[in-house]
Amino acid sequence: MADNARAKRLADLIREVVAQKLQRGIKDPRLGSHVTITDTRVTGDLREATVFYTVYGDDEERAAAAAGLESAKGVLRSAVGAAAGVKFTPTLTFVADALPDTARTIEDLLDKARLSDEKVREVSAGATYAGDADPYKKPGDEDETDDTAE
Repeated sequence: MADNARAKRLADLIREVVAQKLQRGIKDPRLGSHVTITDTRVTGDLREATVFYTVYGDDEERAAAAAGLESAKGVLRSAVGAAAGVKFTPTLTFVADALPDTARTIEDLLDKARLSDEKVREVSAGATYAGDADPYKKPGDEDETDDTAE
């Protein structure tokens, strides 16, 4: 069993090697410059590596990039093995990172909240209190119900 620091170092190395190989070494037009490697995680036994990536484009470009990464998996694993110098080169699994979609969803929700707040501000701009500004009774105030008891 490898320690976590070694797994982290190997994950960082895999991320760098895969990113460089995608940028310079693979001529697949499906991968192009719009594929970004965001994170890499390696299991504790250093046998499997999960590479997270994002693709900037529509669903068709994402599907093409996924197919391109799957077809280039062997070349990328060979490059990782040559750079890492470990006894067993980890198998690579490519997973589309959901972080950009999640961030976009959060930004949309924040925009809706800002618009809602602005509408409330506009409606309440000329509003006044329904009763007195201070609705609480004070000890010195006279109560009208005491006058009717006489």
